[in-house]
Amino acid sequence: MESLQAGTDVLFILIGAVMVLAMHAGFAFLEVGTVRAKNQVNALAKIMSDFAISTIAYFFIGYSLAYGVDFFSGAEALADKNGYGLVKFFFLLTFAAAIPAIISGGIAERARFYPQLLASFVIVGLLYPLFEGMAWNGNLGMQDLIERLFGAKFHDFAGSIVVHAMGGWIALAAVLLLGSRQGRYRKDGTMAAHPPSSIPFLSLGAWTLTVGWFGFNVMSAQTVEAVSGLVAVNSLMAMVGGILAALVAGKNDPGFLHNGPLAGLVAVCAGSDIMHPLGALITGGIAGALFVYAFTLTQNKWKIDDVLGVWPLHGLCGLWGGIAAGLFGLQSLGGLGGVTFMAQLAGSLAGVLMALVGGFAIYGLIKVLIGLRLTQEDEYLGADLSIHRITAQPDYNRGEV
Repeated sequence: MESLQAGTDVLFILIGAVMVLAMHAGFAFLEVGTVRAKNQVNALAKIMSDFAISTIAYFFIGYSLAYGVDFFSGAEALADKNGYGLVKFFFLLTFAAAIPAIISGGIAERARFYPQLLASFVIVGLLYPLFEGMAWNGNLGMQDLIERLFGAKFHDFAGSIVVHAMGGWIALAAVLLLGSRQGRYRKDGTMAAHPPSSIPFLSLGAWTLTVGWFGFNVMSAQTVEAVSGLVAVNSLMAMVGGILAALVAGKNDPGFLHNGPLAGLVAVCAGSDIMHPLGALITGGIAGALFVYAFTLTQNKWKIDDVLGVWPLHGLCGLWGGIAAGLFGLQSLGGLGGVTFMAQLAGSLAGVLMALVGGFAIYGLIKVLIGLRLTQEDEYLGADLSIHRITAQPDYNRGEV
């Protein structure tokens, strides 16, 4: 029975890992559909390359930093419990690799290729696992301090703060250091339109992310014994809340509409295991509206050229999700309890602060030492031709075979 249980848990978390791995295709096509046509190849190349470099960074450095576990102790340790430790690493790797995928959307169309890969390595190898270990493994005493001060530990079941807010606030630092795309804002203060290149690709990316998210959230239980249908239903309710709020607030704009479910799912990650479904619906609805208003504000008023709106989507909606778990997770509001508002606020702000400071440090150093941005000529030509030497739809001579 012990062997059967171990094998079942391995299969369970492996399915989750594969579902979250598929989400990276969603990140890729969401970016492909949003950027201009001359940058579509670059979007695809970045997401795939970032995943590979993230795997190396997390395998050799990050996973050990977060959990004190390495894979250099011999075959016997690797085979323990049917290799559960290995597939758990795979599952958590897909979370870690989401950080560069999130950042990629914010810095699209003007970032150099290899400096971004270097940043991804440092983020996944050092910055992200440092906070991951603090939040999910009790490292450095953060959770003990929060519990002592506020009566409960910081609760983030599936990563509203640990993954999404971290990614969004690191991305904000990178976007500010890069500056806006050429021609995005005119000298008179008006904004030039850079419409999405493909709404179908954008929709494909959103749907792929949405489906994979149920692996992201539900499989965060990490064992069959701990799995909860409440997480699945709360994810569903937050998703539809985000859709409807973004539809109304965004006035039928398809870009806002397709980011609505993502906003809701980002926000519900933290408290998906303790909220009542009605609380999840409200959490997702607020997140969908928050994304629309924050994206409009950053682009139109503050002139922050965050191409896919990753700071509003992941940074702000992730922050809201961490705080929302301290509201709708309370028994007085229909939740299962075990959380306090102040504990959630403290843990959420700690994650935001670490992401923002770390993001400015990493991208700031790279900017000073080797440079972050494409040349003006390369940016005008487009990242596809200037970096990869091919466009998404090359023009072929019809007479050639």
